[in-house]
Amino acid sequence: MQNWTDPELNARARHMDELIRRYFDACNEANLAKMQECFVPDAVHYFPPGMYNGPFVGAPALAEKFKEMVETIGSYWTVDTLIVEPCGWQAVMEWTHFKTKQATVLRGIEVYEFDRSAKRIKEIRAYYAAPQTPDLSRQELQGFDYVARRYPMAPPPGVR
Repeated sequence: MQNWTDPELNARARHMDELIRRYFDACNEANLAKMQECFVPDAVHYFPPGMYNGPFVGAPALAEKFKEMVETIGSYWTVDTLIVEPCGWQAVMEWTHFKTKQATVLRGIEVYEFDRSAKRIKEIRAYYAAPQTPDLSRQELQGFDYVARRYPMAPPPGVR
């Protein structure tokens, strides 16, 4: 059980919350330097299948891609719900992505992993609120190593 009266945990939670919100502000501003400051240099942003030809790797690449989205499709993101888990250096956020030049809206969630020593974002896993693609047998993030992370690869024996 977490001790919510622990000043260190409260400070960590505030830092993580502020860092994610700063990252989203930087994305909306298309501010490359401000975006990169939120990440460790080798950060990875994973996406669902068929999105962007796989993950964005490295803080400069992440920043460039999001700046490009602002400039080309009028992207604007909102932080809708943010849940921070300071003991595990993780957060989950629900967001909305408005593509203003396409008049479309995309909603989803992201799981954030933080580097404990640098106190910056090291990984984002994006999940979109969208129908499943019927021709794919596995609806998983491209390039994410589920086996190495010890995610279940099949249901338990005896489950239908």
